[in-house]
Amino acid sequence: MTPTDSAPLPPPTREEAEDAVRTLLRWAGEDPRREGLHDTPSRVVRSYEEFFCGYAEDPVDLLTRTFSEVEDYDEMVLLRDIRFESHCEHHMVPIIGVAHVAYLPRKRVVGISKLARVVDAYAKRFQIQERLTAQIANTINDVLQPRGVGVVIEASHQCMTTRGVHRPGVSMVTSRMLGTFRSNSDTRREFLSILNRPGVTGGV
Repeated sequence: MTPTDSAPLPPPTREEAEDAVRTLLRWAGEDPRREGLHDTPSRVVRSYEEFFCGYAEDPVDLLTRTFSEVEDYDEMVLLRDIRFESHCEHHMVPIIGVAHVAYLPRKRVVGISKLARVVDAYAKRFQIQERLTAQIANTINDVLQPRGVGVVIEASHQCMTTRGVHRPGVSMVTSRMLGTFRSNSDTRREFLSILNRPGVTGGV
């Protein structure tokens, strides 16, 4: 049986999670019993509850309340520079960046804070940037059913800036274009020009 076919593992207890942190401290060469590290396991577990609270959020639910009194507004809605913090699923180190989310409403719009919360709901999980970009765009497209969705993410990955190849200052750009954003080059060009990111070409 492959890991994807097996039943989900039950979550460990808080005590087991704290013991795991103590094990890592010992593996790194530290003594988790010393004064400065005595409370570190509980602090790490509390920080993980914050870092990965996205697993407890349902992004679909966040978009279910919409508004129809928009006076037939059918132009682009764009929320740019949504700062997010995520973690690389390969090395468990931070991914820090910004997301730009746009859609062309058909009949209904959603509160702009909900777009930011959808970004957070997916970001606060173990991620790779390509999947994060697709999840945000696909969810908005499936729930709101707009004429199109565009998502661009720019992020720095500490798995390559603080370890491995050690390339600080490098950012990764991903995009997902659906509906009109994919089929109409003028719409896509308008979206990218509003972002004022001439190096972003889109079209993932």
